[in-house]
Amino acid sequence: MTGDDWITGPSGGFEATIGRLAERIADADAVLVGAGAGLSTAAGLSYSGERFERHFADFAERFGITDMYSGGFHRFPDPETYWAWWSRQIWINRYDCPVGRPYLDLLEVVRGRDHFVLTTNVDHQFQRAGFDRERLFYTQGDYGLWQCSLPCHQNTYDNYETVAAMVEQQQDLRVPSGLLPYCPVCGRPMSMNLRADDTFVQDAGWDAAADRYAAYRRERSGGRIVYLEVGVGQNTPGIIKYPFWQAVATNPQATYAQLNLGEARVPAVLAGRSITVDADAGRALAALREALA
Repeated sequence: MTGDDWITGPSGGFEATIGRLAERIADADAVLVGAGAGLSTAAGLSYSGERFERHFADFAERFGITDMYSGGFHRFPDPETYWAWWSRQIWINRYDCPVGRPYLDLLEVVRGRDHFVLTTNVDHQFQRAGFDRERLFYTQGDYGLWQCSLPCHQNTYDNYETVAAMVEQQQDLRVPSGLLPYCPVCGRPMSMNLRADDTFVQDAGWDAAADRYAAYRRERSGGRIVYLEVGVGQNTPGIIKYPFWQAVATNPQATYAQLNLGEARVPAVLAGRSITVDADAGRALAALREALA
């Protein structure tokens, strides 16, 4: 697309733009939230910078890893080192971390309203913040789940106890061999239940959530629907961003709202039916919560 095909930046000051968005949400028949990594970054769960150095300076020094995202794809020399890395990453992003304020503010924004949440985030923040699990579809997996690496079957397994032991007992960037996880069915190594390739396990809970989301979309394809996109980048636009654009383009009563620092732009075809807020998701959601109070 050329520059003429896009609308970039908010069409007014921050407070005025938040006010317009609050009015649309207050008047909406339903709110469909699409949340990406920017929401967790705003909540303090950054994968780089000071937080990465605080928790992974030893891995950075030995292996040259520069951030948690790229570290997840690093080829470690053995399973003991692999799980030393992953247990630590799981622990600080899933278990030993607070619920981020932006998640709590978003919950207040949709509380008492007809809503559903679609997210690519895997850190369990929505569940821990108190969102209704029946109104949540986390498409890309969960740090708290393991699966067979083959996979030989479509089940997932809670990893809390083993991860806690790995974090406590790891030494010299290795976990004890006796803690390595293996599939209880075929004996192959377990892997993270994170979507990286076609081995990703979609268990019964995933399938049920996918069905609920599809039903929600069908039942609310018309009317005053606000498609509220929060912190969604360009890594996987086909999951949230493009479907939201298409839904608004075919429903003249719908509104597309985008909260995204540094990437606030929408197709020009949605002019008049879109609200963009070029701001940190935490700041935007706090202001939106206040405006709706």
